[in-house]
Amino acid sequence: MPKLDHDTLELLLIAVTAICILFQTILLSAMFIAVRKGIKSLTENVDDLRASAMPVIDHTRGFVERITPRVEETAKNVAEMSQTLKENTTKVSASATEIAQRVNAQSSRVDAMVSGALDAIDRTAGVVVDAVNKPIRQISGLLAGVKAVVEVLGASQPTDRASQQAQPASQQAPHPADAFEHHSEPMI
Repeated sequence: MPKLDHDTLELLLIAVTAICILFQTILLSAMFIAVRKGIKSLTENVDDLRASAMPVIDHTRGFVERITPRVEETAKNVAEMSQTLKENTTKVSASATEIAQRVNAQSSRVDAMVSGALDAIDRTAGVVVDAVNKPIRQISGLLAGVKAVVEVLGASQPTDRASQQAQPASQQAPHPADAFEHHSEPMI
């Protein structure tokens, strides 16, 4: 084995370092070329994309410029309609409240009128019942008296009358027909 001295070893290390630097330079050059090709390809793709997207973007820009006044007008109209709707809703609500109050007032009036009419009908019915019942009771009493008289007259016989007349007046029983003659109050 040959003896390596310091100069040989130094020369060997310098040669290895030079080879590494050369390899690194080749590697960096290859990377540079690959990146350059990638950038060129990316630039071409961006240019293609720009070429196809720019008409769409321009068309969209023109569309937005044309539609913007209409959108603003529509938004303004919607805001006005919303305001009008709020005002009308407030008016309708106030009208509904007023109608409900009037209905309540009229309901109270109708209730009072119906109650008054029913009370009047009730009082009238009481007066009519009293007006009809009083004569009926009087007629009923009169008929009961007539019936009693008829029964007494029909039940008494002439012999009974003669025997009663023969008895002294203090012992005679009062005759039922005589009872009606002594009443001074009229029945009606």
